[in-house]
Amino acid sequence: MIKMWGRVSAAAGMFVIVGASSVLANEPKGGAPDYSGISTMYYALIGLVLAYGVYDTFFKKS
Repeated sequence: MIKMWGRVSAAAGMFVIVGASSVLANEPKGGAPDYSGISTMYYALIGLVLAYGVYDTFFKKS
């Protein structure tokens, strides 16, 4: 189980790194502000919380 959790956390970490790099690559455009970068970060955070909730509910041995 520990190996699986390590793989899940490594995959989640890579997702966050890729998401953060795409956020930093966004160029500001003229006109209205673009919130796509911060939205991606929020969605990644929500996904991590939901993934931990599924792990905690179904896979964690207590």
